[in-house]
Amino acid sequence: MTPTPEHRHIVVIGAGFGGIGLTIKLREAGFDDVLVLERADDLGGTWRANTYPGCACDVPSQLYSYSFAPNPHWSRVYGQQREILEYLRSVAAEHDVPQHIRFRTELLDARWDDDRAVWDIDTTGGRLTADFLISATGVFAEAKYPRIAGADTFAGTSFHSLHWDHAHDLRGERVAVIGTGASAVQFVPEIQPLVKELLLFQRSAPWIVPRLDRPTLALERQLLSRLPLARKAIRGSWYAAIEGFGLISLVDQRFRHLYEPLARFQLRRQVADPRLRRTLTPDYVIGCKRAIFSDAYLPALTRPNVEVVTTGIAEIRPHSIVLRDGAERAVDTIVYATGFTPIPSAYDRITGRAGTSVAELYDQEPQSYLGVALAGFPNFFMTLGPFGAAGNQSAVFMIESQITYIVDALKTVRRNGSRRVEVRPAVQERFLAEMAERSSSTVWLTGGCESYYTTPDGRNAGLYPNWSFEYRRRTRRFDARSYEVTR
Repeated sequence: MTPTPEHRHIVVIGAGFGGIGLTIKLREAGFDDVLVLERADDLGGTWRANTYPGCACDVPSQLYSYSFAPNPHWSRVYGQQREILEYLRSVAAEHDVPQHIRFRTELLDARWDDDRAVWDIDTTGGRLTADFLISATGVFAEAKYPRIAGADTFAGTSFHSLHWDHAHDLRGERVAVIGTGASAVQFVPEIQPLVKELLLFQRSAPWIVPRLDRPTLALERQLLSRLPLARKAIRGSWYAAIEGFGLISLVDQRFRHLYEPLARFQLRRQVADPRLRRTLTPDYVIGCKRAIFSDAYLPALTRPNVEVVTTGIAEIRPHSIVLRDGAERAVDTIVYATGFTPIPSAYDRITGRAGTSVAELYDQEPQSYLGVALAGFPNFFMTLGPFGAAGNQSAVFMIESQITYIVDALKTVRRNGSRRVEVRPAVQERFLAEMAERSSSTVWLTGGCESYYTTPDGRNAGLYPNWSFEYRRRTRRFDARSYEVTR
């Protein structure tokens, strides 16, 4: 006889910023039967997984943190990986979140049963059923590798920045770094002094703007501890500064002239060689792809042991990389800094009423309602879903907006004694039409670049094409009329 699966009211996938915040706010709202599935042996999500040298946040810590759990004790203006992870651990411990987490338990399959109005869930730890399923998986947790002929024949050491091989000693080696995104910008200055030769393979130059990071002073940490209004003012100032990048993407590309000169000045100041400077000058509008904050990256590229290679890679051989012009470069180690898959792997495993997975729908067209709900998926919510992430704001700000909305939705269902809630298809279609219309003139689609901001066929891959404060207004309360809420 098959044993009856364990039943939980709410199952959350992922114990990063989204899963921790959701658990805290669900408990505050009186939902105690919450189970968080975490495939790793620790919480932290992106900040547990990424441990490459120099790993840090590109949003100031006073903003890249929960508004309900301020931390006046950040050691630097921009939080580094270990300190952010410790912050998440401390917040989780303070709110008793770990008791809700089932570690080393990965989602294998989740299917909606319309007759029973439950989610049937299979995990590496056994089967479950749940009334509600919430995906809080991060967007920087699945490594993306380029398709290069012969990559599997390489006889040296190779790894992705997400899976940094800390046991491998780079000292004195010839190292190839493939990719120039945010991860590479952070770790290249860290490994450059160690290696014999560093070949940086650049497909397109990133816009690099001053970071102006520094250690915080003991006096300012004391003041922030004692003056909550000062904390809020600093958080608000950083929010406004970062939101200002939306002037380029959402208002008029001519606002690039407020930002590009700053990046060009930094490039001229830090790179004296005109030829190298031309190589490192982007050929697209700032904001078309992610601008990166760094004061150390450009100087590292001027060092004698570094070469920026712009010729494409034809193939990888056991001890070398062959370029498309026929040149062959000997290397000992290859580090892939080629970013992340656009959607979490969990989306492949979540299947709605029609037998279609979230990932399959995304492949057809990035779709959701407000980045939190999906037509055809009753009793299912998500954080940072398609059109739930902003290109010009802290992810934590967006996650908190989504948590507020999801918790209010569950409170509404509980108050009405309902069994299921599902966004109306017509509402989602109107939302997607709005997203398409607003996206058509954004710098992401018209700025002259290719990035994970867009799909292969040139559509918005899922960024919210409006101001983040407008998004917060829309998610402040659950709009029940947009949903079928039934008993």
